[in-house]
Amino acid sequence: MKITEENFILKLKQKDERALEYAIDNYGWVIKSIVKKSMYNLESYHDECINDILLGVWNNIDRFDKNKCSFKNWLAAIAKYKSIDYKRKYLKDLENEDIDELNIALDDSSHREVIKNEISEETEAMLSHLKEKDRELFLRLYVKEEDMDTISHDTGINKDVIYNRVSRGKRKIRDLFKSKER
Repeated sequence: MKITEENFILKLKQKDERALEYAIDNYGWVIKSIVKKSMYNLESYHDECINDILLGVWNNIDRFDKNKCSFKNWLAAIAKYKSIDYKRKYLKDLENEDIDELNIALDDSSHREVIKNEISEETEAMLSHLKEKDRELFLRLYVKEEDMDTISHDTGINKDVIYNRVSRGKRKIRDLFKSKER
């Protein structure tokens, strides 16, 4: 059976590799443009990030709901989030590796600052739509990577309430991102 625009989602859900090839051929430009725009100064990570995005599509296609958004917008959201993850990974790699091993040029500290600022600006833009308390929870959980028990103890908020607030916040950010992509 030939893969078409009408059946490629179903075929992806059935784990037909030809459907992934179809998605790459017809929607690969979305991935590449987001990765290039978000990670313009991290070219060495582009291919790895793109592969990770495609793996994310392959592994999570069952979560795609055509009634909520188009495949293009869903794919764009995955690409955007993975690009941010790769920026974080790059920063962690820089912080964890010995400078001599990485053979970093003298101006790399400014490069590191540019990446940190980009992540900070993108994160702030996403979180700016949340209430102050929810924004604080997101920052502590995802940016500072504090564990749930610590946050619950420090804030006096039950873990279940934190999970609910974070879940609602994610949904709100996702919905805002989808509407901006249209």
